[in-house]
Amino acid sequence: MPLKARRKTTIYNIAQKARSSPSAVSSALNGTWKKRRLKEETVERILRIAREEGYTANLQARGLRKAKSGLAGLILPNHENRFFAELSETFALESQARGHCPAIVHAGRDVEVQLQALRDLLSYAVDFVFIAGATDPDGLARLCRDAHLPHVFVDQPCAQAPSVVADNRAAAAALTETLLEDMAPSDPDDPGSWLYLLGGEETSSATVERVRGFRAQMQASGFLYSEDQIIACGYDPVRATDALGRLHRDLGRLPGGLFVNSIDCFEGVVRYLAQVPEAETKRTQFGCFDHDPLATLLRVPLRMVRQRSDVMIAEAFRQLDAGAQGGSLLQVPCELL
Repeated sequence: MPLKARRKTTIYNIAQKARSSPSAVSSALNGTWKKRRLKEETVERILRIAREEGYTANLQARGLRKAKSGLAGLILPNHENRFFAELSETFALESQARGHCPAIVHAGRDVEVQLQALRDLLSYAVDFVFIAGATDPDGLARLCRDAHLPHVFVDQPCAQAPSVVADNRAAAAALTETLLEDMAPSDPDDPGSWLYLLGGEETSSATVERVRGFRAQMQASGFLYSEDQIIACGYDPVRATDALGRLHRDLGRLPGGLFVNSIDCFEGVVRYLAQVPEAETKRTQFGCFDHDPLATLLRVPLRMVRQRSDVMIAEAFRQLDAGAQGGSLLQVPCELL
C-alpha cells in the first residue's frame, strides 16, 4: 500500500498548534510582529513550531530569535575586479564592527543569478542587504520590499530604493579632459588621431553616465567628430581585445587616445597591446575608469579613475541607519590618478 503523502503545513495549522491567530502567525513569519506588539514568547513559540513542521518557505525573510539573524548581505558581480574586491572588504570590516557577520555572494551580471542570490540570502534571514552592480535593480528591489528587507543599492542605482553610486559623469568628463590635454592635436580628417571610448554596456547606468561625461567634454572641446568614437563592447576582457583589434586594423595604427571603461576591459586592452610594438603604444594616451596600482608598472602613458569604495560603503550604511526609503540617490566623487 503506497505511503500517504504528508499534508502541506499552512499558517492555519501552525496557528492551531501555537494557540494563536493566523494573522499573528503571518506577522511572526514575515517579521512585522513588533508593529502588532506581539509578545516575544508568542513569536518564539510560533517560529519553533514552524521549524518543527518544516514550514520554511515563509521563514525566508525572518525566522530567528527577535527576527534578527546577525547576518549582513552583500551581492556583487565578482571579486576579481579591484573595485568590487575593495567594496567587499570594506563592507565586511564595517559589518563586523557593527556586530554582524558578512554574507557576501558573487552573482555575476546575469539577472536570474542575481535574483537567486537574493533569494538565498533571504533564506538565511539576513538583517539587510547591499546590492552592487545590479542588472535588474527594480526586480531586486521588489523582492526586498516583499520580504520587508532593508536594502541599499551600490554602484548601480535603483529608482525605487536608496542608492549610493560614483559620480560617473563628472569623473568621466575629468578623465576625458586630461587625456585630450596630453594627446597630440586631433585632426577631424584623421580618425587615427581621435580619442575613443571603449567598453561598457549601453544598458548599464554607470556606462550611460560615463558616456554622457565623455561626450559632453568632447563636444565642449570640439573633438567629438563621430559616434563611432564610442565603442560599448561590454565588460568582458576578450570582447575588449577583439574590439581594440578591429579598431587598430581599421585605423592602421593605435588611436591618439583611448578611454577604457572599466578595469576588466583594460585587461583585454593590455592583452592586445602585448602584441603591438612598444614604440607604437607610447604614442597613445590611455585612460581607465577604474584603478589598479599594478597598472602603473605598464610602459604606456596611463591615467586612472579610482572609485571611492570606502566612502560609498560608509554612505550606504548611513542610508541604512537613517531608514532611507524610495529612490534617493547619493553620488560620491571619484579620484583622478
